[in-house]
Amino acid sequence: METAENSLAKGDPLLEIKDLKVSFKTDEGIVPAVDGVNLSLKRGHTLGLVGESGSGKSVSTWAVLQLLPKSAIIHKSSSITFHCKDGEIAEITSFKPKSPEIRNIRGGEISLIFQEPMSSFSPVYTVGNQIMEAIRAHRNVSKEEAEGIAIDMLSRVGIPNPKRRFKQYPFELSGGMRQRAMISVALSSNPSLLIADEPTTALDVTIQAQVLNLMKELQEELGMAIIFITHNLGVIAQIADEIAVMYLGGIVEQGSRHDIFHDPKHPYTMNLLRAIPRLGKSEGGRLVAIEGQIPSPMERPSGCCFHTRCSEYIPDRCNVNVPQITQISPEHTVRCFLYES
Repeated sequence: METAENSLAKGDPLLEIKDLKVSFKTDEGIVPAVDGVNLSLKRGHTLGLVGESGSGKSVSTWAVLQLLPKSAIIHKSSSITFHCKDGEIAEITSFKPKSPEIRNIRGGEISLIFQEPMSSFSPVYTVGNQIMEAIRAHRNVSKEEAEGIAIDMLSRVGIPNPKRRFKQYPFELSGGMRQRAMISVALSSNPSLLIADEPTTALDVTIQAQVLNLMKELQEELGMAIIFITHNLGVIAQIADEIAVMYLGGIVEQGSRHDIFHDPKHPYTMNLLRAIPRLGKSEGGRLVAIEGQIPSPMERPSGCCFHTRCSEYIPDRCNVNVPQITQISPEHTVRCFLYES
């Protein structure tokens, strides 16, 4: 008889985020951080979230794990639906941050790789001890079995001499090894979804390429889905199947990797692509910088939130009205008045 877990296949629905709105309580009042985000992810696929710092990428994904601070407010209209391995469908917004239901999902069904591995590990415990803790929190195994699984995971992520590294402290490992060890913690529970929050930002380009290749290999081996958060479109081009471009808490363009890189529509996406360094660029050629800075969430512009920095700005329209979602193709959408009929 086929179990629910065995019947799960690549391409099946895994995560649906609908109208996600997150605000924060501050001394100045309620500040919106995420405004109406809609995302969907299938099993075995990779979704890239791209945008400048402050665009709401991390807040959107941390809401999936109920890891937001106490000052955060997830609005009642928001829906985060997750399809568990056992066939159950969980509405994550209905769970309290410390409830048993979300604790089973967090770290078990959904794992998170943090941006800076050195601050993610405790400096007073060995790497092996911390991996074992994650394993025993989500798998019913003995201490000896957990140690074997931990050493095996260190080996699978490409760390040489894993038995020795198992007994070492985080400060004894290089940056690349710490990041690999962090990946082994995240994968130790065999999650359905891995959220990678800028996992290569602190690494040099050689180690960065190794970590990206490792994640693709492990995804193929384990069949998990990935949400990869970055501000680097060059990185996302190597790993993502679908890409969502975020700006000031909202998604301005979404589509397949081919759509975003070969047929970008939103002026913000185009400018991000022009800012990527390219080999063979003509001598004296300069990278295109996006003028201005991303506005503060406390001072959101009226109308289209990008109009203050947009080279295609239409007076008395972009600064007055909010553009609606325009369907360019079945998988390609954009929020821009240039494409509204």
